[in-house]
Amino acid sequence: MVQYDRKILNNLLDTYEKSLLFTGENKRTIQIEFRFTKTSIPSYFDESSSEYESIHISMKLLERKNLISIIWKDNKQDYLIQKVRLKTDHIKEAYQYVGRRTKRGLEEENIRILQKYLDVEAPITASFVMYLLKRLQNHQSVKEYIVLENTKETDKFLQACVFVEQNRKSCYIREFSIMHFQDTKYFEQIENRIAKVFRQFSEEYAEMDTMELLAEYGIYRTPDYVYFKGDAGISIGEEKVDLSLLRQGIGISGEDLMRIRFSDPGRIKKVITIENLTSFFRYWEEESFLIYLGGYHNSIRRILLKMVYEVIPNAKYYHFGDMDAGGFSILRDLRKKTGIPFLSYHMDLDTLKRYKQYGKKLTESDRKRLEKLCGEEEFYEVIHFMLEENIKLEQECII
Repeated sequence: MVQYDRKILNNLLDTYEKSLLFTGENKRTIQIEFRFTKTSIPSYFDESSSEYESIHISMKLLERKNLISIIWKDNKQDYLIQKVRLKTDHIKEAYQYVGRRTKRGLEEENIRILQKYLDVEAPITASFVMYLLKRLQNHQSVKEYIVLENTKETDKFLQACVFVEQNRKSCYIREFSIMHFQDTKYFEQIENRIAKVFRQFSEEYAEMDTMELLAEYGIYRTPDYVYFKGDAGISIGEEKVDLSLLRQGIGISGEDLMRIRFSDPGRIKKVITIENLTSFFRYWEEESFLIYLGGYHNSIRRILLKMVYEVIPNAKYYHFGDMDAGGFSILRDLRKKTGIPFLSYHMDLDTLKRYKQYGKKLTESDRKRLEKLCGEEEFYEVIHFMLEENIKLEQECII
């Protein structure tokens, strides 16, 4: 059975909390009202229903308690209710009647929780917290990220954000979850929410999916493998492998990566990172060492790159990826995070023109991201052409 007194009073309180009256910014008198229409309360107008009388009884009860005023249609008492009006001078009693905490009280409680995270050594979390604080202090909605009524969960969620940012030990998701929350599955329930926060409050992660992002902090769903191949040998302990015999390459887990050593690296003239797996398997160059990047590189792939650069500092280093905003951004990110002077490879205007027939149309998002990159002299020529011709090219089309 519907409790119409609670339902309508809650609706009135929702309207009140969204109004200028709640924030104290109203310049004129504001009436908080609930109109009785066939849309807002259909049972009231259903002649086959007995709810009509029940609703009248509920509204009169609220009026006797001085919580609302009933406005009758055409001023005909007990005939049809046109609307009910919240008595804002008894707002505290209205909240008590429905057993609801005031929005202002909830905002203040959430502000106290958020302030604990302002000085944490976790810059993305701190930026997120500052954003939430500003909105709450201006009585703006934060429901996209947190539920005001669930302060314990908000505290726990913010702790999780900090734990991710401060993690320095490679581990699996369920290990991470039980380490911090004594629950193997809790982190999986919130990982996408955390990734959303990190993407929105750090440009560095704006284009990464959840697993790529977590891998930046050494958190993996399964063992993280790095794939490579080329004209070089590696040794693991006493065992040696000639990579040139393995045209599809080899995969090494992050845990085992530090155990490998390169032998006879002198014949390597080029080190090439390849963005997509299909292209990695299909591509081969003599006197080259090829590393599958898998989109944005993570900490394990960077470890390998730095190992190779230390052993083969005189080789030319290239990145071969999609000819789109993502491919160019990955190249920039590689340089920044590895300190290695990567050049673009098969990502130039001649290549784009040669394979133009395989191109795809740009999305609106593509255009915006390319326009941001267009100001850079290095990419200007090819990006200008891409924007003019409304085209992008996937790496798999080139080889």
